[in-house]
Amino acid sequence: MTATPDTGIPCDVFVELVTEYLEGALSTTEVARIDAHLALCPGCVSVVDQFRQTVRLSRRIREDDVDRLDPTLRADLMAAFREAARNR
Repeated sequence: MTATPDTGIPCDVFVELVTEYLEGALSTTEVARIDAHLALCPGCVSVVDQFRQTVRLSRRIREDDVDRLDPTLRADLMAAFREAARNR
């Protein structure tokens, strides 16, 4: 991924906005800029696709699936989720 001068949004900034973009939490101006970026940046299209797939798959997880996770893996995942939440 690289900076896309035509939209004024570098890829690293786009990645920071992808969650809000997918949640519909951005202004129409920001959405238009991101849509323009996506039209020119296949790497960021891949990021959006990965986020969408993660959300779709996470909806299928049941509580008993979580209970069957290796305890170390579960702790690592929870730590990663907590860190992501703190950085939002």
